[in-house]
Amino acid sequence: MNDVLEKIARLNEIGIALSSAGDLALLCDDILSGAMELTDADGGSLYRMSEDGNELEFVIVQTYSLGIHMGGNSGHDIRFPAIPLFVDGRENRRNVVSSSVHDGCTINIADVYHAKGFDFSGTRKFDQQTGYRTRSILTIPLKNHHNEIIGVLQLINARDLATGKTREFSRADQQLAESLASQAAVAITNNRLIDEQRALFEAFIKLMADAIDEKSPYTGGHCKRVPELTMMIAEACHRADRGELKDFHMTDRDRYELTIAGWLHDVGKVTTPEYVIDKATKLETIYDRIHVVDTRFEVLKRDAVIASMEAKLSRLQADAQADCTDLDQQLANEIERLDADRDFIRQCNIGGEYMDKDSRQRICNVSQYRWTDAEGVSRRLLSDDEVNNLSVAKGTLTDEERQIINNHIAVTIKMLERLPFPRHLANVPEYAGGHHERMDGKGYPCGLTREQMSLQARMMGVADIFEALTASDRPYKTGKPLSECLRILGLMKLDNHIDPDIFDAFIRHKVYQRYAEAFLPKNQIDDVNHADIPGYEEG
Repeated sequence: MNDVLEKIARLNEIGIALSSAGDLALLCDDILSGAMELTDADGGSLYRMSEDGNELEFVIVQTYSLGIHMGGNSGHDIRFPAIPLFVDGRENRRNVVSSSVHDGCTINIADVYHAKGFDFSGTRKFDQQTGYRTRSILTIPLKNHHNEIIGVLQLINARDLATGKTREFSRADQQLAESLASQAAVAITNNRLIDEQRALFEAFIKLMADAIDEKSPYTGGHCKRVPELTMMIAEACHRADRGELKDFHMTDRDRYELTIAGWLHDVGKVTTPEYVIDKATKLETIYDRIHVVDTRFEVLKRDAVIASMEAKLSRLQADAQADCTDLDQQLANEIERLDADRDFIRQCNIGGEYMDKDSRQRICNVSQYRWTDAEGVSRRLLSDDEVNNLSVAKGTLTDEERQIINNHIAVTIKMLERLPFPRHLANVPEYAGGHHERMDGKGYPCGLTREQMSLQARMMGVADIFEALTASDRPYKTGKPLSECLRILGLMKLDNHIDPDIFDAFIRHKVYQRYAEAFLPKNQIDDVNHADIPGYEEG
């Protein structure tokens, strides 16, 4: 009775352990070893139902006396073929494990060498090769809480601990093993369900990232590259041994949380209009309005030609021998001036890093030219909106459009904060929502300072910036050489834009090099001299 009570207590302990196991291979190991312990079995196997439901696949094979341990968490592959549940379209009842599935009940055999109705030729062959003597077998179908059979537990050779001899599995052994099998089936099903839910969650996240990348041909790949680069930076910080980072360490859970945040960092862009994301030139909306402006210049040139011809005709009507050379020169000068202004406006339409005050004033002056539209209405050459767009000093976006772009991060935070993240993903909104903040508090959307941000959010900020600097698929720029990107990044450190410790780890551990080799075309990867990077000192 004491032995039975001890085994029941052990059964409870094993059941509790199974309910908390997170790794399927380790869970299966615990199931088989627990069943063997409870029944004093020398060996055993665990099978799982194949995806198509036609076979039983080996998961673990173990025999103590022969030192055999394959599958599960052992690191050794199982070389045995799967057991078919059907042969020639009929139920396979030659095998004990397949019969257990078809009948949905436990099969307890005292001695396989004297049992009838089953094919034990494979067992006899194994015994001949190893010198082993298979005697008692206990085979139990694993039924989950939906009464579905998901696998089979088979135990071999119960041992009499007093004599060391093989005995048959008792009624108590069978009841303990069946109780454990029931718990094991539920644990395996729950484990699979968790894995499937996680796979669905991750697939949905990546689907969202793909949708954002697909939304614009120019930013395709950004949502995929930033998580990769973020984790490269995080691993470098994990290895760092100086500054604030020397006490920073990540667990696998920390890594997973940061990876998810990386995939979700731009989810708010689903609300950003394509015409803003894809704005390649300053006058582009749904189409590039520079072509409309070109047409207006052609109208001005046509009007100049007509005015010149009318002046000539008037002069020649008064004097057929009159000299019109001055009128021709005036027309040539006017056409040359208009062409120069048109070329200037075209150049202004291309985004750049800087526009001086004189250029902005010239845009205003050109905008005052008058042209007559198809309805005969006299209009300014450039509207206020066109002047505002052409006068953008850096890039192609107006202040209003940049605010629309910037708003994507506020939307990201709002969206993520509404999701019921589990505890191990609770920091995802903060990590994902901080990649546009600055160390000096001049970033957006919250104007956080370095002290108010997590290290992970700061890492993502560096990753987002470096990906943008190196990207060659933007509408407003080509990819910069690696050394130039690092020079700009160094200046941003000096400007208190990015975290100095993370920047130093990024350079010291050559994260930039690994990223470049993985994602950049070879023509962008030039030689990098750390001494030429502003704000970085080797040591």
